[in-house]
Amino acid sequence: MGSERSDSKELKGIGASGGIAIGRVRITDRRRVQVAEHPVRADEIPVELARLAKAIERAKLDLATLKNQLAATHGPEHLCVIDAHLLLLDDNTLVGETTQYIQQLGINAEGALKRTLNRVKSFFNNVEDEYLRERGNDIETVVERVLRTMVGERLEPIIRAGDGRVIVAAHDLSPADILQIDKSQVIGFVTELGGKTSHSTILARAFEIPAVVGLERITAEVADGDRVIIDGTAGVVIVNPTADQFREYLNRKHRYEYIERELLKLRDLPAVTLDGHRMRLKGNIELVEEVASLKKHGGEGVGLYRTEMLFLNRDHLPTEEEQFQAYSAIVKQMAPHPVTIRTLDIGGDKFLNDLNVCDEMNPALGVRAIRLSLRNPQAFKAQLKAILRASAYGKVRLFFPMVSGIAEVRAAKALFEEAKKELAGVHPFDEEIKVGIMIEIPSAVMIADLLAAEVDFFSVGTNDLIQYTLAIDRTNEHLSPLYEPLHPAVLRSLKRVVDAAHHAGIEACICGEMAGEPEFLPVLLGMGFDELSMNAGSISRVKKILRRCTMEAAREVVERILSFRTAEEADAYLKGEISARFSESFD
Repeated sequence: MGSERSDSKELKGIGASGGIAIGRVRITDRRRVQVAEHPVRADEIPVELARLAKAIERAKLDLATLKNQLAATHGPEHLCVIDAHLLLLDDNTLVGETTQYIQQLGINAEGALKRTLNRVKSFFNNVEDEYLRERGNDIETVVERVLRTMVGERLEPIIRAGDGRVIVAAHDLSPADILQIDKSQVIGFVTELGGKTSHSTILARAFEIPAVVGLERITAEVADGDRVIIDGTAGVVIVNPTADQFREYLNRKHRYEYIERELLKLRDLPAVTLDGHRMRLKGNIELVEEVASLKKHGGEGVGLYRTEMLFLNRDHLPTEEEQFQAYSAIVKQMAPHPVTIRTLDIGGDKFLNDLNVCDEMNPALGVRAIRLSLRNPQAFKAQLKAILRASAYGKVRLFFPMVSGIAEVRAAKALFEEAKKELAGVHPFDEEIKVGIMIEIPSAVMIADLLAAEVDFFSVGTNDLIQYTLAIDRTNEHLSPLYEPLHPAVLRSLKRVVDAAHHAGIEACICGEMAGEPEFLPVLLGMGFDELSMNAGSISRVKKILRRCTMEAAREVVERILSFRTAEEADAYLKGEISARFSESFD
């Protein structure tokens, strides 16, 4: 496959789904629909409104048809993303705002819908949380489907008959596109848009399809039939590789796949150190599609189930029944392993119209997460009831996000007790369900000993804890060098939380990114964390290292690393220790 062509080039994007794919490119037209806004006469406004309504109904029919087709091959448990898109098409905010633009501005339906989309995207682009920010892509996908219907464009198939095994290059791929991919033909994909937390890339990881995203102009950089290598771990795409590059990446591919096969042999082995210390390794998930990958990699349960997807982009809140169906689907598939469900962790915005919220200058530090839930007790109790009902189908824990003090915990627990009383005699549930909190705010760290007396477990959200402790926006590329997991303040905070939890006889867990980074394993192990929760693909790697460590050596590392005054010193020491003590594990 390799060549000595002078047009060989290496491009860098975002590694979205691990693995290496080598093949020929198939460019799929997934460019955004180009529509023009133009004025319409007053007597034409009813016509435009009818065109909008007809296009929305057609989009609903197309999605419903697709859902039925996918149910035959994937099973109903894989269709929550399609259901979410169907709900968006019923959203009164989306439809109502577009209707107002048509009526008040006197413009065509396409232009009005594009205005709505631009305003919604502007909002999501300013959302701090990466997972929530990526949900704006769902709205764009749905709007694009309606616009294509309006202008009479139909999406071409991702691949054509006779294409063989190909790497798909596209402007973007929707979750529906990923669900329809035949893995025997599509061996990888690369897109111009997307991030690590978009639903499409989450599905790619769940289905283990190598992918690189966020690579601008890739469809202009390649031509149909070009030879391409994609490295979904490093985010590298090589177009028309040289013979040397081809050989190098073919060897990398073989080694990667060999290592993956070897790691999967650890699936059923316990996560235990050489000197007998047991630690639980679980997975963070958002979609039910991720459960299969989590099981395949030996996850011992779900350590963080994010529930926000059910609440976003809707005119009305999900009902208790809708939430119960979603939660119980996860719990049933994971049984007998436990599922830890986080209550709503989102800021108040107009996409949650039923909630008691207000405009804020700084939503990141405003009415969000547990604060928002407590301001809306009936909506909060509906979620708590749904979680309780799901606990009848397997082992469930729940925890509250962004807790800053005792009053919030007690108020949330009081509503939880009310939810139990209202369900008693109506629906079965686990009477002994455990309740925890996320530790992600410095104030919670400082009073960890007091909070430990109120709950059954702690789960540290290291992403936000580092961000709030160091006053660093982790999505700001200009500040990325200052985002330091080994900063003394962060390390001391983690140790304080573990010690407070164990002193009170409760568990200390981690569900942030540090948990899935193998180089931090000796530190988190030595501190005494009971459970680490991470992306499914990281579990086997962390387990391999854990099974070659000793608790004694990890404690020595922690004792020493806590003595350093800068993150740079701690990092240099840790790298030296990994090289000296744990190098075989990290090979």
